[in-house]
This record gives sequence, structure tokens and C-alpha cells, in this order.
Amino acid sequence: MGLRTHIANRRNRGASITIVAFAHHKGGTGKTTSCINIAGFLQKDGKKVLVVDCDPQANATVGLGIDPDSLEKSMYDAFMGIFEGFPDVAVSDIIVTTEAGIDLAPATLDLVGVEPYLYNIEDRAGVLKELLAPIVPVYDYILIDTPPSMGQFVINGLVAADHTVVTLDPGTFALKGIGTLSTIFEDMGDLLGASIETDVAILTRWRGADREEPAAGGLAVFIKRLFGPRSSPDDEKERERLVALENEVKNQFKQVFTVPYSPRIYETQQRGLPISHYAPDSDAAETYRTIASAIKNWG
Repeated sequence: MGLRTHIANRRNRGASITIVAFAHHKGGTGKTTSCINIAGFLQKDGKKVLVVDCDPQANATVGLGIDPDSLEKSMYDAFMGIFEGFPDVAVSDIIVTTEAGIDLAPATLDLVGVEPYLYNIEDRAGVLKELLAPIVPVYDYILIDTPPSMGQFVINGLVAADHTVVTLDPGTFALKGIGTLSTIFEDMGDLLGASIETDVAILTRWRGADREEPAAGGLAVFIKRLFGPRSSPDDEKERERLVALENEVKNQFKQVFTVPYSPRIYETQQRGLPISHYAPDSDAAETYRTIASAIKNWG
């Protein structure tokens, strides 16, 4: 089956399952964090959810409380199973159930060894889609975390998915990153013979003027505004930059969500749990709950 056929059949698998790929060529944008936290709220809503970690850094694996060094089998084995001379390992053989109740197809650093093999086969872009096909009926949602690159694992994730989510951080170069990402997706679309459209953009670690953790309370926010230092020209310039970034993102994507900065995010990562299971009442959790609800409407 060729690349064009894979794309044409993405939305015709005849099942109600939704497969979502999280992609960005830049690291540190909150991609893995968003994948895990959205999976958490889908799971709490009673959905059967699988997170597929296609990043050799294994951040989604660690973020869901699994030590990569403790694994006997991982996505490396599933990918390599298609090649002659390697054991035939199905994705179902490597899945582990995490403390949060989310199923995980974990990654290890060994995954870096797969990509050179993929370049040697003609139908390399559709490998992940074929690997996932036998377990599609088992799940309501499959979320694919891809590495911060635009290599074979990202291409495989995009081909396997029905929808694509892009995460963006509020950094200085975020606007440039949007343009770069659009160009990369256009080039990949030309390669695959079909357009790649992103359904959602998530602005992560957003420090809006009025966004506070609920623990601060309305009185604390009022006191901060009343007695806090006045905004400097640099503060105003930064605020203008963030507004411009948010507006540009809204012009480029169908749906845009802003996740406020929250120390709870870091705490959940240390616990190996999604924020839905650790700090469900935080501002960041509320946004991820909203995003999960939007994804449920895709079905």
C-alpha cells in the first residue's frame, strides 16, 4: 500500500475511534505534557485510551510513571518486528497499564535505532498505522506523542492519525516557529500526496494578565494589582508580543487553547500522573479538560 493510499484511507477505517498525533519540530513546547494531560481527562471520562510514545526520549513513558529501563519490550521492538531477522512483536505485546488507568505503548532510547531501517523500505510512512491497526477496535482514543523533529516517527504519526495537535510555547521565536511548521507540513503534504491540516493549537505555559491559580483567590489578585509594581515598558512590550502571538495563532489554526502557566504541571510530571489525576482543580487542568471535551466532539 502506497503513501497516497494511506492518507486517503485515514478517515475511512470504519470505526469510531479517534487517533490524534501531537507534533512540533521544536522541543520544549509542551507537546508531551499536553498529550498526557488530555489522555488523563479522556480516561476520567470513562474512555479507553492508549498513549503511543514514539519519541526516543521517552518523556511520555516517564510522564506516565513508567521507567524505560525496567521495560523488556517497547515501541522499538514493535517497529523492528517488521524487519527480517527480528522477532515479530505486536503493539499489544508491549502495552502496559499505568497508575492513571491509561494504557501506554512505551518508548526507550533504543528507538533511535529504528529510523535507519525505515529509510530502507518504500512504505516507511505507513508502518505505525499498520502496527496500530489490530488494536484499533480496543480503544476509544489513541494519542501519539512524536519527537521534536520532522523525521520518520513524526511522518508515521501524522499518517496514522485522524487529527493533529500542535503545541506552541510563549517564547521569543514562537511566531517564527509557526511559519516554519507551516512550511514543513506543506512539504510533507507534497511528499505524501495530501494536505496535512492541524485541528488544534495549544499555547502552553501562558502567563496572561488575569490568569492565576485558584489557590491565590480573587483577593490575592486584587492586592497584587493594587500594591504590586507598575508595569515597566519592557512588561508592556512583552504583553504586546504575547497578544500578537496569540492573534497570529488564532489566524492560523481552527481551534486555539491557552494553557496558563502552573507549577502543578511540574508536580504532576514528578508524580508520573496526568494533571487530571493529581491537580484536577487547577487552572491548567481546567483548560486541558476543555480541550479533551473538544476532542470528544470529533468522534
